[in-house]
Amino acid sequence: MKYAFLFIGIAALLLSGPVLAKGMNKRRLDAEISAIANDRSAPLASISVLAIRHGKVVYQHQAGYRSMAGLLPANSHTLYRVASISKLVTSLAVMRLVEQGLLDLDADVSTVLGYVLRNPHFPAQPITLRQLLSHTSSLRDDAGYNFDDKVALRDVLLPDGAQYGKGEAWASDHGPGYFSYVNLNWGVIATLMERVTGERFDRLMQRLILSPMGLRGGYNPAEFAAQDVQDIATLYRKRIVREGQEIWQPEGPWIVQTDDYTQTPPAVRASAAYVPGTNGTLFGPHGSLRISAAGLGQIMLMLMQDGRLAGQQILQPASITAMFSEQWRNDGHDGNGYSERRSMNAFGLGNQHFLDIAGNRTGDRLVEDGGFIAKGHMGDAWGLTSAFVFDAQRKNGMIFLVGGPGFDPQTTPGKYSAKYRYEERILDSLYRGALPRVMTGHH
Repeated sequence: MKYAFLFIGIAALLLSGPVLAKGMNKRRLDAEISAIANDRSAPLASISVLAIRHGKVVYQHQAGYRSMAGLLPANSHTLYRVASISKLVTSLAVMRLVEQGLLDLDADVSTVLGYVLRNPHFPAQPITLRQLLSHTSSLRDDAGYNFDDKVALRDVLLPDGAQYGKGEAWASDHGPGYFSYVNLNWGVIATLMERVTGERFDRLMQRLILSPMGLRGGYNPAEFAAQDVQDIATLYRKRIVREGQEIWQPEGPWIVQTDDYTQTPPAVRASAAYVPGTNGTLFGPHGSLRISAAGLGQIMLMLMQDGRLAGQQILQPASITAMFSEQWRNDGHDGNGYSERRSMNAFGLGNQHFLDIAGNRTGDRLVEDGGFIAKGHMGDAWGLTSAFVFDAQRKNGMIFLVGGPGFDPQTTPGKYSAKYRYEERILDSLYRGALPRVMTGHH
């Protein structure tokens, strides 16, 4: 009953619905978002969006189907596998462990891991938690970043390990300090979290973040309540893979990519014999959080409110400041990091900083006319795309979760950024429709 009062408070908030922003035409915005999802030339399986203005949820909408089996519509309770937004949420728990003195951002992680972690090409340079969180560790994804519970992560990372192979987990051209976006960092981070607590990552995330905030979902659907499993959106695409080639069939059926639990329950990821602290990749700290847009909205509000939500201090203000402080910025010509078509130009600890850089199919601009300088994270996996972006100073933010495209999104690239065109359309609609005349002086 410890968190009962918090659950009741959040439930009341969600049931009461969003507060309409002055000048916002909800019916028109609903129609605009639904039209994007139902575009016959570029359909989306489902979509869930949320907007926050001046620290209040002012808009939510869903369209499409969380499951094509039975045509179950997406709704405010629908949980999505939110891809790399998971990294930001994992980082919240990391900062709680830093507050407790269990982790140190700048210490050599070898002292916690129990073995010496070094890039074999740069053996004199220690690797820190700060580098792992900011993608400057010199790890790479080429050796994989999801391993089952029979694999010890050290066997992938150490030259004498059984799964080290040719050392593909390490960059040979750049040592620690050079930016390259890497999922494997988060497997090491989760391993560190398990080592200092003795708890499995998925349950640790529940204890540190999700339960105190009264949020449904988590990183391990096998331990969800039955109703929560039913609320998980199946991710779809209208494409098959044949002989290693993607073949898109826009006129064909929606094809399940992952998270279809209509017939088969979620798989158990860890056996009873799993030892916490040996393989932090198990529960996908980099991308396997299932959560609703409304749940992400609560996280965004907490960050805007100096770490407080419903009267409870989730994170200390100093921790949020540290987490969102710039750790790396592109030097303008990729000399100190790989920016992926200028889509990544600055990073904090587990979060991207959007600098409003525009270009032809390049850049990190979030809205067409510019002016929305934000922090947060994007996501892209299994067909799902997602965004969690906010301006902490003005307390404005936007969230979208898309359950997969029925067309090849590469054929419709963005007009002013490295995003897909449908992602630009969603953010533009939310920005113009739910946040009018707020973020820039010329709107």
